[in-house]
Order: sequence, then structure tokens, then C-alpha cells
Amino acid sequence: MAAAPSSLASSHLSPIAAVSTPAVPHQLRIGCSRRRAQRIVAMAGSGKFFVGGNWKCNGTKDSISKLVSELNAATLETDVDVVVAPPFIYIDQVKNSLTGRIEVSAQNVWIGKGGAYTGEISAEQLVDIGCQWVILGHSERRHIIGENDEFIGKKAAYALSQNVKVIACIGELLEEREAGKTFDVCFRQMKAFADSISNWADVVIAYEPVWAIGTGKVATPEQAQEVHAAVRNWLKTNISPDVASSTRIIYGGSVNAANCAELAKKEDIDGFLVGGASLKGPDFATIINSVTAKKVAA
Repeated sequence: MAAAPSSLASSHLSPIAAVSTPAVPHQLRIGCSRRRAQRIVAMAGSGKFFVGGNWKCNGTKDSISKLVSELNAATLETDVDVVVAPPFIYIDQVKNSLTGRIEVSAQNVWIGKGGAYTGEISAEQLVDIGCQWVILGHSERRHIIGENDEFIGKKAAYALSQNVKVIACIGELLEEREAGKTFDVCFRQMKAFADSISNWADVVIAYEPVWAIGTGKVATPEQAQEVHAAVRNWLKTNISPDVASSTRIIYGGSVNAANCAELAKKEDIDGFLVGGASLKGPDFATIINSVTAKKVAA
């Protein structure tokens, strides 16, 4: 599939917003840095609001028991799909104690069937313990572990073949954003998924600008919306209008209880993938319930 044309580029976005810190002094642009182009028109998705909590390499039996208790006691809006991703060794604990209202995800999975792959977990094993989802392509897997686009796409395809749903992460580094390559990077990563995936029904796309993960900086609602709209347009052009409409595109990158409502109001932001704030039960509940802001905006 051909990459989307560079005419989707934009060169007029506002600076990165920071939580309790000044904005960076220079303007950061996305898309193709050498061409101006028309702004992408939002088309909005039709999928149910989705909020995932990525607990990363955090937690102990005691702290996770406390977090699960907080989530079990929380009052959550009903029209939101909620998923949490504990470390592998705590998946069974969480699955056996967390309310059925919230589904459980793994943070990674092997590219194929299990075997002599020390340290890996297979999709079949996730199914065996009742784990419904997996996060793939997260920036920490890409840029720290060194997983490439093709490898991630094939992992997604195998997980889906075993009926494990996929949260497929994309996003650009700070230097890529400053160079005006945000669209190029996101579309390249999308193409790697599309080259391996034939059915998008069980895929959620998470746009996570790497410069906003764990930094306290967050894309402004306008910046996030523009990338989400561009990704949806890529799906429309390269897959189908139906897939573009039904596939949920969620935002990740220093989402918290204070900024989630304004982000949720944007047409093409269908929810969130949350890091640090998902380790705090009340804050995570607030983010889940930000769907009410989406309803007001609609």
C-alpha cells in the first residue's frame, strides 16, 4: 500500500503544551516541513470511547491489590471500553480480582507460536489465562528494545489470528516532530501494521508522541486532533472509509485527570492510553469518565 501523499502536511501548529511549565520557545511543526498544505478536515470516528491503562514495569502484589480495590470501587460511565495492562507476572492476580467491567491486556507478546524463546510470552498463553488484549508498538519497545516496524506489524497479525485484540501504538520522536516529519513517521508505522493486518475490527490505534510520554508535556487538543484526523484519513485512503470510521484512535502522552476532558472533546480523539495516571485509581476513573466531555462536545 502506498503511503499517503505529503499534501496532508501542515505547518501551522501551536507549540507543545507543558503541564505547569512554559511552552517551548519555538514552533514545532508536523507533516512535510518543505510544503504548505490544506488542513485536514475532521471526519470523526464512530466507535465506542476507549480508555487503556498501561501500568508498564510498575507494581507489587500489595500495590496492585490496592489499585484493583480502587478500580472495583469506582463509579465508571457505562459507555466506555476500559482495559488495564499489568506486568506479565501480575496478569493472573488482576484477572482474578478485578471487576469484569474492566478487561485485561498484556504489554507485549511474541511474534508467533511459543517454543524455544526464552523470556517471551505467546498469544496462546495470553488466551489461556483469559487475557483479551495486547499493547504492541509502544515507543519504549521501539526505541529502547529496538523492535522495528515490520516486526511489530507481524506480531500484531499473529496476536489477532489467536483472537487477542491489539492496541497498536504509533508516534514520533521530538526531533522528528521538529523536522516536520510527524505524518511521515506515523504513516510509515501505520503501513507496517496494514501490510500484515487484514481485519481491523479488533484493532485500536494509539497515537503517542514520544516527546509527551512521561515528560509532563502533552500535545494541545488541537495538535492531537490534527494527527488523529490525519491517521483516520490515511485509513480512509489506504484501507477503506468503513475502517476509517469504525477504528478507534486514542491519544497517549502524559494524559491525566486535569487535561483529559479538553482532549476528549476533539472529534477524532476516541479515548486514551494512560501511563502514570493509570496507577492512581481515582485519577484513572476521572479519565475514563471524561467520555461525558465527548458527549457534550458532540
